[in-house]
Amino acid sequence: MANIKSAYSPRLVGKYQKEVIAKLVDKFKFKSVMQAPKLEKIVINKGVNGAVTDKKLVDVAINELELITGQKPVPTYSKKDISNFKLRKGIPIGTRVTLRGVKMYEFLDRLISVALPRVRDFKGVNDKSFDGRGNYTLGVTEQIIFPEIDIDKVNKISGMDITFVTSTSDDQQAYELLKELGMPFKNIKK
Repeated sequence: MANIKSAYSPRLVGKYQKEVIAKLVDKFKFKSVMQAPKLEKIVINKGVNGAVTDKKLVDVAINELELITGQKPVPTYSKKDISNFKLRKGIPIGTRVTLRGVKMYEFLDRLISVALPRVRDFKGVNDKSFDGRGNYTLGVTEQIIFPEIDIDKVNKISGMDITFVTSTSDDQQAYELLKELGMPFKNIKK
């Protein structure tokens, strides 16, 4: 049986292939278009405050992340005992999901064009959150910026960390890649 590819392609995939690669090759003087950095995956991590005392909070966080991403998240578990926090090893304390391919580009498009503009007093995202290896992490303080979340059904406002993993190890190349894809950075680097 032959592989049947879907005719659907996210908007950002076309933008990346038609515009972004050419701009990155010109800017960094790559010899081949294959050297241009690309977005490999987006990892969304949500720690759940109070999960030690109320196990249902992790289930709520899993449902919210599934609504936002369209993919089933997995719970994250504590790695060691911490008596001050009444934490035991192996207790679910958060949730995370890794997006690749079509779902990754769809999530990025919705994040840039719909969710981030809904942040109160939004002036752009910080451009100082690169890790030195070409990855960028963005902290979101409220999950209600995503239109998939019904504000009336939210019991507790919580945030999440969104990490963009790129194929390059250079922060400047990763910055240019995300900027060309539409990430609204606050400060423009020279």
